[in-house]
Amino acid sequence: MDRTIVALATPPGIGGLAVIRISGDYAIEIADKVFKGKKPLNDCPTHTIHYGNIESQGLLIDKITASIFREPHSYTGENVVELGCHGGQLVAEQIINLLLDAGAHFAEPGEFTRRAFLNGKLDLAQVEAVADIIHSNTVAGVKTAARQLNGNFTKRLKNLRTELLDIAGLLELELDFSDEGIELIPKEKIKEKIINAIDFSNGLADSYLSSEIMRSGFFVGIVGYPNSGKSTLFNRLIEKDRAIVSPIPGTTRDYLEESLFIKGITIRLFDTAGLRSTSDIIEIEGIKIVDSILKQSNLILVINDITYGREHSDSLINKISLKHPTTKILIAHNKIDLVNLNYDDTDTEIFISAFKNIGLENLKHRIYDIAKNSIERESDILINQRHANLLKQASLSLSTALESLDNNMENEFIAIDIRKAVKILGELTGETWNEEVLDHIFSRFCIGK
Repeated sequence: MDRTIVALATPPGIGGLAVIRISGDYAIEIADKVFKGKKPLNDCPTHTIHYGNIESQGLLIDKITASIFREPHSYTGENVVELGCHGGQLVAEQIINLLLDAGAHFAEPGEFTRRAFLNGKLDLAQVEAVADIIHSNTVAGVKTAARQLNGNFTKRLKNLRTELLDIAGLLELELDFSDEGIELIPKEKIKEKIINAIDFSNGLADSYLSSEIMRSGFFVGIVGYPNSGKSTLFNRLIEKDRAIVSPIPGTTRDYLEESLFIKGITIRLFDTAGLRSTSDIIEIEGIKIVDSILKQSNLILVINDITYGREHSDSLINKISLKHPTTKILIAHNKIDLVNLNYDDTDTEIFISAFKNIGLENLKHRIYDIAKNSIERESDILINQRHANLLKQASLSLSTALESLDNNMENEFIAIDIRKAVKILGELTGETWNEEVLDHIFSRFCIGK
């Protein structure tokens, strides 16, 4: 890994400061070719900051700071130099181009963190926590990712793997004493440990949904018949005129997305096309999109025009329930300012007037409560699809081992499935890995991280 890499570590654009990161065997030597300070950076100790100039052909480009981190005490485990210059796309680009001319190579997405993993500074669970800290849309998501980055989840996984390895080892050792009938560990104790490992794996795999909410936000799909008031409600909730409001049915042809931030949770609202029979080709395409929105929604908010009656949208709700049986549905009866009624809100129904701004605070609180309940199973890790799949595979192998144990099969068959689960759990932290897995994980990272 003798390729020294460079990239902008802060977002591009205008700002007070920008940070350019260099990592590799020759990071300090390459930085010295463009940095002019009181003394060469190569003569400076690790974890020190130095002030100087960046010059090109005798002309001053910028006055900057240079922070030095010598291997192995750096983010990547290599020699690292971070140059702090004034924010601005052109200034940073000029400095990076000078570093490229001096022998550095432009970093690939996530290459700094990839090197941190390959050099043993982070395990894969911690690597994915870095991405989650960057991309999480909720306060809970950031906090959970920070705990994961601290290695809490890795410790629990390693303890579980060690326990399973011990069981497999004892089972295999018993084979050497099979003639004497020596039992090194009671079968009931083995059964208890396997069941605990299965519960651990299944429990984490089942937290995938709440992890996605903490990472990406709580998705709310707003649906209803045309002219039920979906777009008016959408505009009121986000407090700006984003959707076109018209008495003409079928105004919304595509979907609109905006976000609310309520008490640390990002609520992502999707205003969809009105659902009805139509011959309008564009409107038909918009209605097709609705189903794809509802598939990824954590809550389906059905807007019912109460002027047509409380049961007006029942057939629509039934269809949605059949298609999305596991998704919570909340019914918002709209236009209560136009009718005389005396209904109280329930767990599944709420009464509002989007036009008159009646009941909208109650609706926001209800959506927040549902979102909060969905992430109450907060754990030490943000489970992603890769984690969930591996945990389910580990659980399946352990279940096979448990079945073999109950059927009094030979120890070697039980041990094989336990070791298979151990290997799978190792893929979570990167104790076993392949290039394809790494490429997939680091494809989420930006250049410079």
